[in-house]
Amino acid sequence: MFTGHWELLIIVFVVLLLFGNRLPGVMRSLGRGVVEFKKGVSGIEDDKIEE
Repeated sequence: MFTGHWELLIIVFVVLLLFGNRLPGVMRSLGRGVVEFKKGVSGIEDDKIEE
């Protein structure tokens, strides 16, 4: 189920209307979460290598 270009633009517009003023903070916290996840995954891989 893939939406067309117009539907995608409408969805992006609605998201910007709803979260426009909070979007930078949300993206910042999402980026921190991704970084922490990658650190955790690399830590697990390092543990497997050491064993």
